[in-house]
Amino acid sequence: MLVLAAAAVIGITFLGVIGLAGGYVYLAPSLPSIEEMRKFELQVPLRVYTRSGELIAQIGIERRIPITYEQIPDIVREAFLAAEDDRFFEHGGVDLAGIVRAVFVNLIEGEKSQGASTITQQVARTMFLTRDKTWRRKLAELFLTLRMEREFTKEQIFTLYLNVIFFGQRAYGVAAAAETYFGKPLDRLTVAEAAMLAGIPQAPSRYNPLVNPELVKARRAYVLERMRELGFIDATVAQAAAAEPIEARAHAPLYEVEAPYV
Repeated sequence: MLVLAAAAVIGITFLGVIGLAGGYVYLAPSLPSIEEMRKFELQVPLRVYTRSGELIAQIGIERRIPITYEQIPDIVREAFLAAEDDRFFEHGGVDLAGIVRAVFVNLIEGEKSQGASTITQQVARTMFLTRDKTWRRKLAELFLTLRMEREFTKEQIFTLYLNVIFFGQRAYGVAAAAETYFGKPLDRLTVAEAAMLAGIPQAPSRYNPLVNPELVKARRAYVLERMRELGFIDATVAQAAAAEPIEARAHAPLYEVEAPYV
């Protein structure tokens, strides 16, 4: 009996490997090449500067402020890891343990508080794929995720994530979100503000603080609790941040010089 069971497992595994190999051969020509991935350019608004280099205007639909990994404050990095993918720096792009945990937590809480996609998967989907819920797209996402993990460093992938993810209100990237909702640069965010922003990407419309502040407060509390569980903050800091009111409001871009007629 055990021999038959082992043979069945081996057979299913073999068929799975053959299926994945066939899927890769079929999808590989449609996937972006390494060169295309490395040449990807972020869409940024047209910026107008004074002769001395001071920003006076931005023109464009999307709000985005590209940042480097070195410009990401520790509390912002930790908030997003806690909210989206706490094992990001450990797994190889697809986190089976994370998927199991997300399914378990979501069943217990009766809502989707944890996502199953890793940060790398979200970057692959956002930058190069559609959101179609088809097996073809899911396989393409898997292959592209593994390719990105092989060709880019974790720091590069994490930086891409924080530059391309959508936060609602036309804000793309965490620096633009900090400016949009709090009117301040990224390095001035508080723990509560960082946790609030980290909670938005899972469902930007649902967790828009200008529309659903109570839902956003609950989502922020979840992120803060995850940060506490992971040792990023202690219980006192988590409780104090969770008690703060949601003070987000719509802010215009920050300009270094006022030029109302530009």
